[in-house]
Parts: sequence; structure tokens; C-alpha cells
Amino acid sequence: MTDSDDDASLHERVEAWLTREMPIIQMHGGTSAVREANPDTGEVIIELGGGCSGCSVGDVTTGNIEAELIQWPEIDEVTVRIPDARDSLGGPDQPESIMGVDRTEGGRGDWGSSNPGKDHL
Repeated sequence: MTDSDDDASLHERVEAWLTREMPIIQMHGGTSAVREANPDTGEVIIELGGGCSGCSVGDVTTGNIEAELIQWPEIDEVTVRIPDARDSLGGPDQPESIMGVDRTEGGRGDWGSSNPGKDHL
């Protein structure tokens, strides 16, 4: 850390670290956001999204982030979340797609199915 880092909030320093040390997230179409960085409790919560949802190396990325940040003296607990890609799309109970079109329109089928349904022409 530099002297200028001492003046920045924990939130700002974690954000800067993610940008500087984890460029792979953005390079692979992912996003990162510090949801909480509480210097009083030492808790940091980071959420990864975009291309990180469903990524096969997501566990490696979260492990690397946790292993590094837990070494910071002011951090006692690190949580890195990657929402399930289906959660961001509304999951299997969502009646319509994000575009407002029935999921089975165009023969695309429903969640977890390659069968477009009996009424498909």
C-alpha cells in the first residue's frame, strides 16, 4: 500500500485492488462489485457477475480473492458471491423471458429442456 491508500476508504481500496490485481474478471466479460467493506467489523462482501455467472473457473477466482484479502490486517472475513446465471434471468418460475416473450416461442424450449413442447409446429 502507498500513502495515498491510507486516505482511501476500505471500500475504495478493495475496488482498486480488484481492478488492478484481478483484470481476468473483466477480460472474460465478468463484473465485480464491492457490496460491503466494513472497517469496524472487518467484513468484506464482493459480488461477481456477468461472465462470472456459470464460469467453470469461478471457484478458483473466488478462492484467489478470498486468500489475498484475508491477509489484509483490517479484514477478518471475506465473502465472494457469484449469483447463479438462472437467478439473474428469473429462474424456472419466471413466466416470461426478459424480453417479455414466452420462453417456448421460436422452439427454444423451457428451462432444462431441449424439447420445445407438444404444441410446437
